Amino acid sequence: MKNIWISDVTMKQPMSEDGFILSFREKIELAKLLDRLCVDVIETAPIANRRTDSLLIKSIAAAVTDSAIAVPLSLSEADSLEITWNALKEAARPRLQVVAPVSTVQMEYLCHTKPAAMLEKIAQTVSACRAYPAEIEFVAEDAGRSEPEYLRSVLLRAVECGASVVTVCDTAGTLLPDEFYASIANIRAYLPEGVRLGVLCSNELYIADASAMAAVRAGAGEVKVASSGDSTASLEKLLHILDLKGGEYGVGCRARTTELRRTAAQIRRICETHRSKFSPFDSGVREEREELELTAHDDISAVLKAAEKLGYEISEEDRPKVYEAFTRIASKKDTVSAKELDAIVASSALQVPPTYRIENYVINAGSAITATSHIRMRRGEQVLDGLAIGDGPIDASFLAIEQIVGCHYELDDFQIQAVTEGREAMGETVVRLRFGGKVYAGRGISTDIIGAAINAYVSAVNKIVYEEGETE
Repeated sequence: MKNIWISDVTMKQPMSEDGFILSFREKIELAKLLDRLCVDVIETAPIANRRTDSLLIKSIAAAVTDSAIAVPLSLSEADSLEITWNALKEAARPRLQVVAPVSTVQMEYLCHTKPAAMLEKIAQTVSACRAYPAEIEFVAEDAGRSEPEYLRSVLLRAVECGASVVTVCDTAGTLLPDEFYASIANIRAYLPEGVRLGVLCSNELYIADASAMAAVRAGAGEVKVASSGDSTASLEKLLHILDLKGGEYGVGCRARTTELRRTAAQIRRICETHRSKFSPFDSGVREEREELELTAHDDISAVLKAAEKLGYEISEEDRPKVYEAFTRIASKKDTVSAKELDAIVASSALQVPPTYRIENYVINAGSAITATSHIRMRRGEQVLDGLAIGDGPIDASFLAIEQIVGCHYELDDFQIQAVTEGREAMGETVVRLRFGGKVYAGRGISTDIIGAAINAYVSAVNKIVYEEGETE
């Protein structure tokens, strides 16, 4: 039976107006779920922000143990290959993708490149990839509108230069299943036997799943799917089709279809949970972090390694402070959890002079009104006001702070816990913000839990502003 490779493109789908945007942490959780499902390839978007995107790819490569990780290269940036490889090289199965349009309309109007020049650029980039120990894939975008002879010359040239996988994309989504079948059968006939032929079908006509199966019957050995979203063939639907009908055509896949329903539900919770139109923050729906337990017997290297797993980069200057704070807590109890280590890092690492100070705040919230927050802060001698609405008083307050600062930060985690008991109990909050690929933690304590959250958020923001050199 022929094995069909399944390649998930959820992380690189175009986002529609009402679509989802995955946070840094959610992308890693998604990659773990796909790896557990034994999806053959997990694709990411190309590196745009060299610091943040490179860190994301490194984090995914470290979290994924079985699936290949595929990252597209930029044809316009001379150092794209080196930058991409440095981020990808620790992956168990790295794949470099050379992506280029092959239709005249996209080559000339989007890339301002003539067909002959595009052919040479593709050949040079694929050849350069051979210097690295990675699988090489050439992706022909808008192949459905390409001239057949030109498409043939591009695919064969890419194979000649070292591509072991070539993928043709019906980007416009105008081909019916029988038309796509004929096109793929023709391409498969002239490609060398050892080269895997992949396909991507646009869902413009809502027949991507049928077109993908038609391509498999015509000889395609790899299909690009999405575990969430409807821009291309559905992972869940295609695996179900292969499970029921694959035997009739002598094809199958190695994905764990027995776990499909449960894993697909988890992916939907990550990708499709409703986000309010008022808030850019993610829904917070994700799997729990791996349980972490430290004891008083752990040395400084074990504590720092645990902090690194939580996403922190602790400076040489702050390491003794973090360990000293840890030993004080660990000496009073059996174990120190991940939440407690968060609080330790927040209160002892990167303590900086506050750029922003809270003057006062007014919160309006209730069951019959939308939550609003008016926050006044001071930066030096300047008094700044922020007014925002949100999904609740804390969400509105975070948005008001961002309005004052003038920057949106990814909320990596938000924790609330009681530190004393009774009617006047003190509440502690820890806010983890991700910015520039790093995690910054702030801590706040108050009998007013909203006040504690505001203080924690401002504390984390002050650390970001200080380290980014924005203080006056």
